[in-house]
Amino acid sequence: MKILVFDVGGTAIKYGMVDENFDVLFSEEMPTNAFYGGNGVMKSLEMKMDEYAGQFDAIGISTAGQVDFEKGIVTDGTGNIPNYKGSDLKGTFEKKYGVPVAVDNDVNCAGLGEAHFGAGVGEDNFLCLTYGTGVGGCIFWNGDVFRGTNCAAGEFGHMVTHAGGRDCTCGRKGCYEAYASCRAFTNIVSERFDRYMSGREIFKEENLKNPVIIEELDNWENEIVNGLVSLCNIFNPSLIILGGGIMSEDLLVGHIKEKLYSRLDDNYKCVRIEKAKLRNKAGMLGAAYLANKLLKGE
Repeated sequence: MKILVFDVGGTAIKYGMVDENFDVLFSEEMPTNAFYGGNGVMKSLEMKMDEYAGQFDAIGISTAGQVDFEKGIVTDGTGNIPNYKGSDLKGTFEKKYGVPVAVDNDVNCAGLGEAHFGAGVGEDNFLCLTYGTGVGGCIFWNGDVFRGTNCAAGEFGHMVTHAGGRDCTCGRKGCYEAYASCRAFTNIVSERFDRYMSGREIFKEENLKNPVIIEELDNWENEIVNGLVSLCNIFNPSLIILGGGIMSEDLLVGHIKEKLYSRLDDNYKCVRIEKAKLRNKAGMLGAAYLANKLLKGE
């Protein structure tokens, strides 16, 4: 059994092949080229499926945006990929390739990956957030993803943390991801230095001694914690998993833990903060888990 898997993000599409033991046989990455919109994403996925045609038994797709989980259609929440709403991933690719296709929101897939193969193993209830181009969320509750009435639950990035604040890609102002996403952080630092600086460059040891970066890092950590405090007060979770490439930085996660615990009341300090163990493979493994369930008729 082999499952061809994709993880469609606002910046890049990761893809690979997963076997029956959920071992990732290979993984690669290509640009999302979001400026081409939804049609461009569909064509990019189809190109890779054609390349591996006949080598897979199912397809699993983890994607940015809100997804009708049963129908496999992107329904909304795709500000980072224009004209992606309405894309029928499941219907289009099942018809062409004749195999089961599972589709879900990218952070739901990341949460499922962590639940079954990573930091959430053995946990029935946790929250998972990813910090990248935007901020995504997954509510893993009573042993499964809680998707909400229209499969739109967990949009933590669009909590309003600054009423009337910065513009967000969703069209509103003051959303959490406009302040707490990795992109928001690198944009602010780049403005301060009058040139683009990636997260990887910012976290170089020599740059972490720069007073401007120290100041902006402290501000950004506080923005991340603002949202986490609210989520702790709402869900009272035992575990929050932090994902996204930037969260591999031990310094950052350590600071977030310290600041969060200092702001929580005693009843909420039970929460553990863990880095996602699967890193950039979480979404693909979650999508593979869902595709495998389809193969088994579950």
